[in-house]
Amino acid sequence: MNFVKRAGMSLGARRSRTAALLAIFVVICTLLLAGFLLQAAAARQEADAQRAIGVDVTVKRQGLTPALADRLGASDLVHRYNPELPVRSWARGFTPLASNAPKPGGTGAEEKEQGPLAVNGVRDSGMLLPFSYGSTKITAGRGITPEDADRDVAMIEQRLADENHLQVGDTMRVRSSDGKRTVRLTVVGIFRDPMQDPTNWAPPHELPGNALYVPVNTAQRLGTGSETVSEAVFKIGSPGQAQQLHAEAERLLGKGGFDFRVNDKAYRDQVRPIQRVGTFAGLIVWVIALAGALILGLIVTLQIRERRTELGVLLSMGEKKWKLIGQHAVEVAAVALPAVAIAALAGSLAGQSAGDALLGGQSGEPVTSAGAPDAEIAPPVVRVEPATVGRVAGIGLGISLVSTVIPGIGILRLHPRSILADTE
Repeated sequence: MNFVKRAGMSLGARRSRTAALLAIFVVICTLLLAGFLLQAAAARQEADAQRAIGVDVTVKRQGLTPALADRLGASDLVHRYNPELPVRSWARGFTPLASNAPKPGGTGAEEKEQGPLAVNGVRDSGMLLPFSYGSTKITAGRGITPEDADRDVAMIEQRLADENHLQVGDTMRVRSSDGKRTVRLTVVGIFRDPMQDPTNWAPPHELPGNALYVPVNTAQRLGTGSETVSEAVFKIGSPGQAQQLHAEAERLLGKGGFDFRVNDKAYRDQVRPIQRVGTFAGLIVWVIALAGALILGLIVTLQIRERRTELGVLLSMGEKKWKLIGQHAVEVAAVALPAVAIAALAGSLAGQSAGDALLGGQSGEPVTSAGAPDAEIAPPVVRVEPATVGRVAGIGLGISLVSTVIPGIGILRLHPRSILADTE
């Protein structure tokens, strides 16, 4: 009789043992699938966290121009970047804020020549620390974005807006530092700086209400042409990429001529725990595979001992020993395949809730690399994909093969006469 057919008859004749073996295999395959799903979900959430949080690199250099910042920001390593170009400008058609405290002696001519408005040229106001922390909030409209690069728009402080009855959509005119050019700015956003006005007299440009944010190109037109970028912040994916960005900065800016600071605190706080979950999931897979092979190996060994008489009869009838080992392998493999299907069904039903329980608490509060609320990390998505089920099936069949072949070595030493003599 064909040993495959004989394996099927044996499984049918031993229903209780087959059911027990199936239950064991279902547990093993379910745990294996859970490990793979958790590993995949951790990898996806890690990638999402890298994009959402990233690592901030701040570059400062004397003479750093917006063009140089743009060239470094064009690197494939950089997800977002924001140069800051501070200039001083004059108001035209509206009134800047003034200090309520009495002015001390001195005329402050130099301050007057530079203008009362502190205009900050930015590319992406969302990367500014006060806005990313949430201490400075946009009360109306929106911030400055990269899409505003060629637009004359502005984001103004609430106190300046209230003083001059300005709203989102209104137009305001600002003169350049040298008074030669006037730029019409459309108000796209109004923000509130929590900093209070100083109790002592301060020049107008130091009052928080006289701060404006405009695109970098607009700030260049409002300046004298000699202004440079105070600092540029670049968001990259991981701390390991900081060294690569530093090398690119050296090629662009020259060695040793700039300050390069890396802030990866939020990355460590948010991404490292996710990585540990992924590593733990990978360890689970190996431990379950080894433990499963050991448990099933012991079960098959016990079955071989219980079926010595059956084996002796088959050997006395001329059955080859490798076919006896093959019969046991087929029996275990035939149980493994439906166990994989049941595990896949269980994973599709309960995988998402398990992933939320294990990974949901790892993301915590959405943060930036400075530790401030900014970008939200998406919840883990647990999907049972065919490739994952195939990996579980492969390991399950591997376990069934190992758990039958190794104990089956004892079959090779069996002799039908000694087996039948022991049973008499």
